[in-house]
Amino acid sequence: MTTYLRYVAIGDSQTEGLGDGDDVSGHRGWADRLAEHLARAEPDFTYANLAVRGKTAGQIRAGQLARALALEPDLVSVMAGMNDLVRPGFRPEAIAAELDGMFAQLTAAGAHVFTFTFPDLTRLTPALAGMRPRLLGFNTRIRAAAARHGVTVVEMEYP
Repeated sequence: MTTYLRYVAIGDSQTEGLGDGDDVSGHRGWADRLAEHLARAEPDFTYANLAVRGKTAGQIRAGQLARALALEPDLVSVMAGMNDLVRPGFRPEAIAAELDGMFAQLTAAGAHVFTFTFPDLTRLTPALAGMRPRLLGFNTRIRAAAARHGVTVVEMEYP
């Protein structure tokens, strides 16, 4: 198993842990839980969650990327785009370019990067059905940007 020394999480509320309750400590999202698991394998492990709720992909790139790079991580998670997806004026090519730029800089710095596609929430909330083509198309762009830079994709889009 590969061990990592420095993990940095960047993104929006999904990474911050908003709504991911924990009976003991309050908010404790997936990134915090992953970091806890990774820390068990490496005593010198460090972790920073730079994610901020409500941020768009462009805001994540502008406000979190340089801070992440300064920490010299060997593992980085990038979860970005949902806040863009649900806003009027969504431009998938522009958001994909933001992801592409983040992936390029992080992998060039030597980090193993992983990202996520988004689940098809329209299956759970019929009122969002009109958003389905937008979401599935954006997932295709996420996969393409990730492939260009050797980024691992965690598939959240399920049939």
